[in-house]
Amino acid sequence: MIQVKSLYKRFGDKEVLKGIDATFEAGKTNLVIGRSGAGKSVFVKCMIGLITPDVGEVLYDGRDLVGMDKPSLLGLRREMGMLFQGSALFDSMTVVENVLFPMEMFSRESYDRRYHRAMELLERVGLADAANKYPAEISGGMMKRTAIARAIALNPRYLFCDEPNSGLDPKTSMVIDQLIYEITREYGITTIVNTHDMNSVHSIGDKIIYIHNGLKEWEGSSATIDSPDTPESVTLFVNAGRL
Repeated sequence: MIQVKSLYKRFGDKEVLKGIDATFEAGKTNLVIGRSGAGKSVFVKCMIGLITPDVGEVLYDGRDLVGMDKPSLLGLRREMGMLFQGSALFDSMTVVENVLFPMEMFSRESYDRRYHRAMELLERVGLADAANKYPAEISGGMMKRTAIARAIALNPRYLFCDEPNSGLDPKTSMVIDQLIYEITREYGITTIVNTHDMNSVHSIGDKIIYIHNGLKEWEGSSATIDSPDTPESVTLFVNAGRL
C-alpha cells in the first residue's frame, strides 16, 4: 500500500500540487489521470522520489519516502518496478538479456537461477520464443511485454507504469492492459499507472484519481466514472479521450 498525505509542491511562483491525499492498495491497478499540465506527472515523480515535495508524506507500507536517507531510499527503490513510456530496452541486448539486466545488477543468485527466472517471466508474457531476438526484430507490443517482464524481474512490491499504451494500436493496448491487470493480482503488487488512455480507465481502473489544477478533483473506479455524480471536468476529460 502507498499512502500520500497532504502533498504540496511549488516551482517558483507556481503551485503545482496543492495538498493531494490518496491511498493506493496492493493487488489493484491504481490509475492517475488528468490533462497535460494538471500536475499528475509531478505527483508521480514525488511518489518515486525524483522530485522532493515541499510538504507532505509518501508512505510505502508505513515508510515515509520523503524523509529517507540515501541508503534507505536505495533499498526502497529496489522494491519498485518501472515500466517506461518508450519501453527503454537496450538495443544491443537480446530480449532475455534485457530481462536479466536488473537481476545481474541487484541479485546474488547464480546465473542459472537468474536465467531460469527470466525465461519464466518471458513465458508468462508470451515471449519465450522471442528470447534471443533483439528489440529491432520485434514489434512495439512485444517490446512493451519485454519491458513488463523486466519490470517485475526482482519481484517488486510496487510497480509504476508511465503511459504503458503510448504508441500502440488499440488491440495491442488491450493486451498490455490485461497483462498489467493480471500480474498486479498474481503478485499482489501495488500498481500505479499514469495514463491518458480512456480504454485503460474503463477496463482496468480499480482505483482512479483525477488531478486538475494541482488538486485531486475526483476519486473513484471504472464502475463509477460515468456516474451522474462525477464532476463535469472529469466527464469532459473522459469523453474527449473517447474521440
